Amino acid sequence: MSLNKDGSYTGFIKVQLKLVRPVSVPATKRVPSLQAGRQGPRTQGVKRRTSFYLPKGTVKHLHILSHTRASEVIDALLRKFTVVDNPRKFALFERSEKDEQVYLRKLADEEQPLRLRLLAGPSEKVLSFVLKENETGEVNWDAFTLPELHNFLRILQREEEEHVRRLRHRYARCRQKMQEALATHTPG
Repeated sequence: MSLNKDGSYTGFIKVQLKLVRPVSVPATKRVPSLQAGRQGPRTQGVKRRTSFYLPKGTVKHLHILSHTRASEVIDALLRKFTVVDNPRKFALFERSEKDEQVYLRKLADEEQPLRLRLLAGPSEKVLSFVLKENETGEVNWDAFTLPELHNFLRILQREEEEHVRRLRHRYARCRQKMQEALATHTPG
């Protein structure tokens, strides 16, 4: 860390990315413009997305200021990996180890990670940072794009259809066994 003339300081923090879900990055495809015949061979960029999983245990070092907030760290990490997902989908966590137990605490948007790092000292067991999905228990549907929401609906529909298929199969087997049992037992 280095001290600036204004009393602030700069330094590096190390953030481990522990993302379970895929992230979206831009995939630009060049296509001819609709008016290419009138204005010559122009092309225009069509914004597309592609999703992939970041490798487990990915670590990124960030050079930040002492007054940099947790929300700004999340934004910087997403920019470094060119992730186009809404930053509100992610949260920065403080990770600490004590007596062979690991504790995670979600940082508030206004907390300053470099100050926390300085106060904790150099040991990563005392304090390290982890970027994870923002799991508040509530789903923030506004953070998703329309194609993502349509994809959720398709997945839920497939799951529902599979569940119904399994139930029908199970009850058909039960009906068959009952009919067999009735056929083998003659009244009397």
